[in-house]
Amino acid sequence: MSTTPTATLSRDCPATTVPYGESVTLDAGGEVQVVQQLGGSITVRTELGLLLRIAGTDADALGLEPPSAPDPVVDGDFDIAQVEAVLDTIYDPEIPISIMELGLVYRCEAIEQPDGTRRVEIDMTMTAPGCGMGDVLSVDATNAVAALPGVDDVEVTLVWDPPWSMHRISEAARLQLGLL
Repeated sequence: MSTTPTATLSRDCPATTVPYGESVTLDAGGEVQVVQQLGGSITVRTELGLLLRIAGTDADALGLEPPSAPDPVVDGDFDIAQVEAVLDTIYDPEIPISIMELGLVYRCEAIEQPDGTRRVEIDMTMTAPGCGMGDVLSVDATNAVAALPGVDDVEVTLVWDPPWSMHRISEAARLQLGLL
């Protein structure tokens, strides 16, 4: 017996396959299990076992309220810690851990441009080179960081060197996942 809530789609709903990152449409009337509702998106499992990520803006199709990503405290002048805080609100769709806690973000740097603008450059990776969610999570990161005051441009680059490994997971996330 499943302990995850099930939902019947009230309308057709766009979704993204996990981990392949392909766009699909779920048909109205279909049943799914809600796996996680974190960081502004919802991960569901279909009756066939396929994992899909649904944007929080489509939560109504599942009869749910949109998930609310925790608002990092942003006040005053720009600080790179604000960037890290918003990145910590983006979650891996398969693992209920943020991309920061998973160690997917390798570099996060603010670059002052000659014209006085600020570009934030982020290097991040995925847990596996074939993971199709890279583009999806890159867009999430770009949008979250671009919304910060004092950020004029965001560049997210997917990198594969060094390869991600479990040693990059934070101690708190290891504890949460039962790895300690």
